[in-house]
Amino acid sequence: MAARLIQDVGIPSPQIITGSDLYHMSDEALLRRVHDVDLFAAVEPNQKERIILALKKAGNVVGCLGDGINDASALHAADVGISVDEAVDVAKEAADIVMLEKDLGILVQGVREGRTTFANTLKYVFMATSANFGNMFSMAGASLFLPFLPLLPKQILLTNLLTDFPEMTIATDRVDREMVEQPRRWDIRFIRNFMATFGIVSSLFDYLTFGVLLLVLEATPEQFRTGWFLESVISSAVIVLIIRTRLPFFQSKPGNYLFMVTLLIVGLALFLPFTPLAKVFGFIPLPFLLFYSLELLLGYSWLPQKLRRGSFTRK
Repeated sequence: MAARLIQDVGIPSPQIITGSDLYHMSDEALLRRVHDVDLFAAVEPNQKERIILALKKAGNVVGCLGDGINDASALHAADVGISVDEAVDVAKEAADIVMLEKDLGILVQGVREGRTTFANTLKYVFMATSANFGNMFSMAGASLFLPFLPLLPKQILLTNLLTDFPEMTIATDRVDREMVEQPRRWDIRFIRNFMATFGIVSSLFDYLTFGVLLLVLEATPEQFRTGWFLESVISSAVIVLIIRTRLPFFQSKPGNYLFMVTLLIVGLALFLPFTPLAKVFGFIPLPFLLFYSLELLLGYSWLPQKLRRGSFTRK
């Protein structure tokens, strides 16, 4: 019966192991064969747990669906135990998910939502770690050679506040199809390398901005702080749109909230030095310096797209 069912779902010549086969198979032998098997049939409760443990040791993330007392140990051993509302209490207590409807499509939808959440979480991790790492280098380096504070404390707080708004909307962002088609895992090494590389690149452009403001335009402390504030806020807001996808940014449409908030923050940063609040925060209007900061921004925005082309997660 089980062999007929698996053939009906599209596997013409399935590899099948039965419970009696498992009796004569060691855990090491099961571990070697577990990836080649299409179907385990007529297995006992303890054998279900053996199969799940073997799949986990082989590097898989394992889900188990069950509704009876005999399924409790397997549900507990799986990475994700799934039961139904009509199941016995022991099975529901052992499960991580209890479905209230008799529809396996709910699991498909849940998997897609989970992969979408994972992808958006990665965007935030990339943005937050790399930006903070670069800002730390920029602020520390500028403090060594400048005779004044690069940014006042209230200006730093304002910068962090404005740049956080686009990042807060990442949770509502669209996700590229390739990110939900297959399961993904954390790749801590790539995240670390991206943070270090992009952080250093960010600092280099900050130092380039410093050089232009001080050596070319001979900016006063107020002009310097205003120029760096504009470059920091605008670049951080725009980079979110680029870092969110591995595709060229014009081929992957961002979520509506992310796009609108990014435009709002950029506009607010550009307009702020011309408002009465400028005096409160120590800013002054910078028409010529502003255009030069935007010119630097265009070059700075091109690099993260190249860094993001690498695969940052593993299957």
